[in-house]
Amino acid sequence: MGSPETGKEIKLKGLDLESRQMILDMVNRLRNRLLSKEKILDFDKKEFFPEETIRELLSPEIGLQLLGIPEVYGGMGGGARDICYLTLEMSKICLGVTTAFFALQLGADPLIVGGTEEQKKKWLGAIAKDSSLVAYAVTEADAGSNLAALKTKADPVIDNGKITGYVINGTKQFISTGGYADFITLLANTPEGPAFFVVEKGTKGFIQGKGEEKHGIRASNTSPLIFEDVFVPVENLIGGIPGHGLKQANKVFGYTRVMVAAMALGASQACLNILIPYAKQRIQFGTPLSEKQGYTHKLVVPNVVRTEAAAAYVDEVVVRLDSGEEDLQVEGSIAKLFATESADKAADDAIQGLGGYGYIAEYEVEKIKRDVRITRIYEGTSEIQQNIIGTFRWKKTWKTKGEFYLSIYKEMDKLSISIPDAGYRYYGLAAKALNDTINFVHENKLTRQQHIMFLLADMMAYVEVGASLARKSAFIIQSGGNQAGKFKIISRIFANETARLVLNNLDKILRGSGSFSRNQISDFMASISYDELMLSYENILTDMDKLADIVFER
Repeated sequence: MGSPETGKEIKLKGLDLESRQMILDMVNRLRNRLLSKEKILDFDKKEFFPEETIRELLSPEIGLQLLGIPEVYGGMGGGARDICYLTLEMSKICLGVTTAFFALQLGADPLIVGGTEEQKKKWLGAIAKDSSLVAYAVTEADAGSNLAALKTKADPVIDNGKITGYVINGTKQFISTGGYADFITLLANTPEGPAFFVVEKGTKGFIQGKGEEKHGIRASNTSPLIFEDVFVPVENLIGGIPGHGLKQANKVFGYTRVMVAAMALGASQACLNILIPYAKQRIQFGTPLSEKQGYTHKLVVPNVVRTEAAAAYVDEVVVRLDSGEEDLQVEGSIAKLFATESADKAADDAIQGLGGYGYIAEYEVEKIKRDVRITRIYEGTSEIQQNIIGTFRWKKTWKTKGEFYLSIYKEMDKLSISIPDAGYRYYGLAAKALNDTINFVHENKLTRQQHIMFLLADMMAYVEVGASLARKSAFIIQSGGNQAGKFKIISRIFANETARLVLNNLDKILRGSGSFSRNQISDFMASISYDELMLSYENILTDMDKLADIVFER
């Protein structure tokens, strides 16, 4: 991913660029030694969790886990950008192996955001120094993202009027690395409400179940965890105060969902890195596939554009996280929704692009397709993300009296004056149309219809991702680098896609709801500059030709 660090005078958490690059270079070297293509395909074929390999990646000689641990506890003190870029590079190699690292970071998060000083020294130190594997044990069979539905209980044990520990009973499901973790961070209900606990491997009554057989990410372990009268000392109650678990969990959602987006981005880029060279070499009816417009414009160019758009948005969010912003749950949901849905499409198109070879394991894209599918599910399904985005952005729009999306409209309108040929005008008009649609839906009491809220959520995601791509492309264009022409074209193409989605979803809402007359629909379409938004189609095929020339070096 490109960096959106545009020279703003702001102190960002994390490593300097040189140190970060050293880590990413090391990951690429590991690809040749520990994570070769042959080994990765073998792990997948045998559904094998490579514990020995993963523990070597955590060893003092490599120490990838140190990146996410604060320096004071023996880590490197990496920021969101550092972990995001590491996640992306690892995901280009194998999403299954990357899931083990994601599980480790996720398992450490309750300690980082809520642990006492003593707990952080002990348990984060164990990750840093002892190369401990960690799991995040929250999900249950009947409580996925609905954490309020938890059934696992932690009953206090009282001795002489003082709580000395808790007895835990219940079951967790779909826990990444659960069968191998040296300790877990477990969410369970106490009398005061949900709380996180540290539970160590080997504790009496703690059963780490057999790994599940899975559609994808077969190099990862996914296990049920069973708790039968498991006693944990009070010192293992994270934060020392019961009832704070949901608050601690919600603190990290914006962060962890962006990391899932980074995983998906890595998968997208891996697909393109396979598909593009193949298309240049594969001759069909006398010419390479890379010269056939029906191939490039359907299977390659749109995925190049969406991958860059997703990268721009993820970059923007992780910079905001590293600058100290905390309440970015909606942004995390947008990043995850857009990047994972885009990556799934990119993987599907890569299989199609390789034809019969795409269906063969050796060419990797069928594995990537199976692997990337999970990113649309874990850390909250796409539908949960749509629910979060639609609900919270509707409320934000109403609370700000429309200023939230109107500010994007004004920003894009201003950008279009300085750079008139990069599609920024259409991003602005799409933002204004979205704002007016939200108000129209609200006034007509259509927010009660979930599908309409999902349609709005997709519009919101595209508008906000589009604005990020516009900002990034404007910076690149104004800097005058050799990527300026490419990003101007990408911005124009995605502006058309954004305008198209906004207008299509608007049409579904207005006509599909059956709540409006034809005259009302016609008047509203005129008020949101429908005809001008349709102008985003001008020269779209020419732009796709130009981007294909760049991508395939024609």
